[in-house]
Amino acid sequence: MIELTTPISEEQIRGLKVGEEVGITGVIFTGRDAVHKYLYEGGELPEGVSFEGSVIYHCGPVVMKDDKGNWQVTAAGPTTSIREEPYQGAIMKKFGARGVIGKGGMGPKTLAACEEDGCVYLHAIGGAAQVLAERIIKVRDVYFLEEFGSPEAIWELEVDKFPAVVTMDSHGRSLHAEVATASQTVLEDNL
Repeated sequence: MIELTTPISEEQIRGLKVGEEVGITGVIFTGRDAVHKYLYEGGELPEGVSFEGSVIYHCGPVVMKDDKGNWQVTAAGPTTSIREEPYQGAIMKKFGARGVIGKGGMGPKTLAACEEDGCVYLHAIGGAAQVLAERIIKVRDVYFLEEFGSPEAIWELEVDKFPAVVTMDSHGRSLHAEVATASQTVLEDNL
């Protein structure tokens, strides 16, 4: 497993290849449909918040307050990423994010942005929400909670060796596209 600590440099990202396992330590930010649309349409991050060198996690975590009033993440599984395809490349470029974590992959627009801007798409295991939540050490803050609601808010999370697999790299390779092409070929051969 390749260990990455945020902020992650472009050089580190360009060194990654499809199929490699990574463990991310540091700060990551959740972001789903509402946040992506808002940022794409010209919205700004709250003052003092920066995606520079960080990772956006397509996740609507289950978050509760403990008896001391601190936020605790109890489940943090990835959500389907393709919904963010219209926005993702522009957001990575504008805000300096080095990666995206989600499930199911993304399309050619995001792949082109990964290649151009030195970013990666990382696949997290669906169905492992509680296991992934264990890699979250602390909820540092939450933004847009009132505006977008808990699943759509930006949760600033401190993580330790958060596991993921590189499935789209900065060299133009997409495991998702390769699997789709291979599947189509098998299907056509069997018709």
